[in-house]
Amino acid sequence: MLRGIVFDMDGVIINSHPTHRKAWQEFLGTLGRAVSEYDLDFILEGRKRQDILRHFLGEMSGVELEEYGKRKNEFFQKIAEEVAPVSGLLEFLQDLEQCGMPAAVATSASEHRTRFTLERLDLARYFQVVVTGDDVVEGKPNPAIYQLAAQRMNLRVEHLLALEDAPRGVEAATSAGIRCVGVADDSKAKSLRQAGAELVIADFTGLSVRALEQVLAAQEASASRSFT
Repeated sequence: MLRGIVFDMDGVIINSHPTHRKAWQEFLGTLGRAVSEYDLDFILEGRKRQDILRHFLGEMSGVELEEYGKRKNEFFQKIAEEVAPVSGLLEFLQDLEQCGMPAAVATSASEHRTRFTLERLDLARYFQVVVTGDDVVEGKPNPAIYQLAAQRMNLRVEHLLALEDAPRGVEAATSAGIRCVGVADDSKAKSLRQAGAELVIADFTGLSVRALEQVLAAQEASASRSFT
């Protein structure tokens, strides 16, 4: 029985990938590190900021990680006006609220950027729990971030559903014992299903909690029949 939903942020709550890529590219450019569009695919896999910094800049101290992280966030905030919620999200969150079903965020983004984004878009009030990359030692696909979200929601993992847009995120959710729905276009649907997503939706347009529950129940029934 579904009792709560956990949302990833980038690519699920907000259409931030183009802006995120631009911010990283401009920030890295100030450090003399030219990166291609292909190289930037690395940032879209639900990794923590520290892991992205190390990937592009090599090993560094905790102080350097903090300083570079702040500088990257400044680039993101300058172009944050370009970021908007995923289509249909607000209506879906309002439906969740009306159903009395709690919602959480479980994102690899920093706490500062997460809070800034949710508050700027007036979405913070819809999420009772927010877990960020700053709250866990290891990022996705490690399940820790989803385990912590379930703990803070005071709900059993089998009663939760995760919404993710990247295979590493799907793996993190399913490794925690949480069912997962992918949010992506057709080009990414196959990889999300291979990672463990039971269903992939393009966005939240026209989606209700009841409809989602019905589709998941049908998926579960179909899976059960295939094993009998």
